[in-house]
Amino acid sequence: MKSKRRIWPVLVLFFLAPAIAELLSGSAPPAEFFHPLGLLVLPALYGSGAILVRELRVCWRKGWPTVLALGAAYGIVEEGLMVKSFFDPHWEDLGLLGSYGRWGGVNWVWSLELTIYHAAFSIAIPILLTELLFPDRRDERWLGRRGMIGFSLLLLADVLFGFLALTSYRPPLVPYLLAVAATLGLFSVARWLPVKTGGRRHPSPPPRPLWFVGLGFVATLAFFIIFWGFPAIPLPVPITVLAGVMLPAVVIWAVLRMSRDSAWNDRHRLGLAGGALMFFVLLAPLQELDAERVDNTSGMTLVGLAMLMFLAGLWWWVRRRSGEETADAVQ
Repeated sequence: MKSKRRIWPVLVLFFLAPAIAELLSGSAPPAEFFHPLGLLVLPALYGSGAILVRELRVCWRKGWPTVLALGAAYGIVEEGLMVKSFFDPHWEDLGLLGSYGRWGGVNWVWSLELTIYHAAFSIAIPILLTELLFPDRRDERWLGRRGMIGFSLLLLADVLFGFLALTSYRPPLVPYLLAVAATLGLFSVARWLPVKTGGRRHPSPPPRPLWFVGLGFVATLAFFIIFWGFPAIPLPVPITVLAGVMLPAVVIWAVLRMSRDSAWNDRHRLGLAGGALMFFVLLAPLQELDAERVDNTSGMTLVGLAMLMFLAGLWWWVRRRSGEETADAVQ
């Protein structure tokens, strides 16, 4: 019975992570995402990564900073070590970032963008949403030793497949080894971050969840303005890099200020994640209408609507649960 309780959140996270990172974002539209190869490769990559990050965070009794650090490490593994887009100047998604910010054999602006993107959208947000769906299991281990080994081997096999089969490009040795070192460094940072605590309680409640929705949406909009708008102007590369580094710091600071030192609840967490995803929900029909895209974007409007319905249903569920918890506390 206990194993059955574990399997459902694992399955949800296994498919939700690639659905957000690739399908909703438009990187892999429905025709690509639901292709048999896509359904094999993408969940094995994103799903395994998110599950392993989540399990390590619970095992180590850490908080969200560890999730973000491990998410950044995952981003380097996927984009740097697997598909090598950090180094390949001809990677199909680079656009002007293949030349803007490239130095020493590394696409620096692209590398920074994708590291942040994967930490937030491929790892942290799917974990947050899955734990909101299964709140009574958020502090439990979902995998045993064999499960951890199994998903680790699945992720490793997927990374090796991507390295060998996706492109024939082979990166320069020194930058590639630096990417390996950065991955190990982020893993060490995540391991040694402080243990999760209850935090201090501010006497006044945090702002309404709508403010967190706005913060998530504005932060995502600013993210794409910095990494695609600034190079298009073009602003000097150091300005773009500095802005890209500062944005996560500002968002984290704003969350800490608005959450009143951990006094926020599940509605605030969902508001932050939902606001960030609303950017892609609104973008989905525009991607389907984009005549300049060479891939098949049919169905992106339905993808956006499906995510909107999912978020609305989850909001109803979280709000109802919060109301029941409040009523129980009063009694």
